[in-house]
This record gives sequence, structure tokens and C-alpha cells, in this order.
Amino acid sequence: MNRIFLKFFYLFVAIFLFIGSVGAQTVSGTCNIEVKTIPIGGGAVEYLKVGKGAPILLLHGLFAQKEQWSELACYLSAAGYLVVAPDLPGYGKSAPFPIVDYKLENQVRLLHEFTNALNIQKLDLAGSSMGGAIASMYARAYPMQVRSLAFIGSPLGISGWSTQVKSALYQGINPFIPISVDQLNLENQLLFYKPPVVPESLQQSLIADYQKSNRHYQQVWDIVNLYLYEIEKNPPSPIPTLILWGKQDRIFDVVDIQRLRQKYPKNRYLVINEAGHLLMLETPKEVATNYIEFLKSK
Repeated sequence: MNRIFLKFFYLFVAIFLFIGSVGAQTVSGTCNIEVKTIPIGGGAVEYLKVGKGAPILLLHGLFAQKEQWSELACYLSAAGYLVVAPDLPGYGKSAPFPIVDYKLENQVRLLHEFTNALNIQKLDLAGSSMGGAIASMYARAYPMQVRSLAFIGSPLGISGWSTQVKSALYQGINPFIPISVDQLNLENQLLFYKPPVVPESLQQSLIADYQKSNRHYQQVWDIVNLYLYEIEKNPPSPIPTLILWGKQDRIFDVVDIQRLRQKYPKNRYLVINEAGHLLMLETPKEVATNYIEFLKSK
């Protein structure tokens, strides 16, 4: 049975599209995002697809979903790109996959099967948080397929957790698996520069899901946490790389951007002010502008 991973990401996407200055449907006329499903491994991967042109693959973070990319995908497709954003195996509506497939090596293998099934021979690859670690591993495993790499916000794998995250963990609170209103509010404060207001009824629904499936969430967290230095442990890569990092990121400290730049010497980078961990939600237009400029310049 599929787990409902971090359902509040659906809510956050809706909030940002509603209150943002530009919505996914008004970036450039109509943005017709298709939702498709394809069998991969022992399960099925659901993904978003929009646009035509050179393919871009967008990878979400831990306990997140493909919908967080919707607005950015519309900007990129309007600029002449084919954008594909999957629910990673075991997340969102991509199911069923065994617990062992949450290993990031297995995520990479399954994503390669996914791109082969879509007949994508060359691609530009971007990831957020855990998706950044997976993207870096994918680029190392399949260097002939990946034209460029982009970290949309700080990636898992270059440094330890921020002081704020460690402080919560030391108190026995996993801020990514909130089981109370206070813990959910803490998570929002860590993820966002300006946290959205979540109605109380939805807060209770989200917390109930975390409580009900707590063991499974914890198992996945334990696996992913093993990759905290996955990028740091590897030698520098020659791949052209874009690094975007929120100045007010409270998940991974912005000072660690220099460590990431050393791992990708052929980089362009930008620290975005008044932005937290999830740049594709908080600053999608600025992300799109910089990403498109990077893609056209390499």
C-alpha cells in the first residue's frame, strides 16, 4: 500500500500558487502539465511532463512530491524545454516499492530505468535537498547522459545538519516527522523563510498521518540520513553545475556553499536573499531566470 508522503507539500504548492504573483497557469498563457504513470522496477512511477525541447529532469527532496516543481516547470517549458518531474520511487504516488529501494543507489538505478523507458538519451538534471544528492550520484553513475547539474537549494550530502536541526534532534524531535502542532510549525520555520499559514484542520490531518505511519517515516529517514556526506566524500566533478542556495536556509547552512563549489569547479552560483530551503516554492521566477541563463550559456 502506498504511503502518503508529506501531504502538506500539496497544500504548500496550492498556497504558493494562490498567493504568489505568478501562478503555474499564468506563466506564459496556458501551462498544460500532463500527469503520467509508467511501470518501473517492481512498481510504477507517476510523473509530471510539460513542454517540448531539450529534456530537464527535476528531483524532489525527502518526503516531498513532484508537485512542488509545477511553477518552475511552467517557466522552463515556456523557455523551450521538456520538463519531467517524477515522484521518486516510494514517494508521492510512485508505488509500491520495498524499503530497500529508498537507498539512494537504488533510487539512481530506478531513475535510469525511468529515463530509458521515456527514451531520454541526454538530459539536464536538477535536484532539491535529497534530490540534489540523488542528482549528483546519477551524474557520477551516468556521466555520458547528463549534460549539466543544478542544485535548486542546498543539497543533502555536502555537510551536516544546521544548528537548528541538530538542536531539535538533541531534544528528541525529528522536525521532518512532526507529530504535534508545535513540531509541524517548527518544520515550517526550518523549511521556509516566510512559512505559510496552515489551517488548523489541515494541521491535524497531517499530524495524524505522521503518527499513523511514524515507523515507516522513521525507517526512510534512517536510510537517507546515511548519505549526509555523500557529495563531500567524492572527488571534484568536471560537470557544468549551477548552485542556488537560500541565504536564510535553516536546513543546511549557507556557509557550506563554498564546500559544494569546490566539488564542482565548473560552477555558477547565487545566494538568494529572503529565501529558505525550498527555492522552487518561495522564489520560482528567480530560480527559473537563473537556471535558464545557465542552460543557455553552457
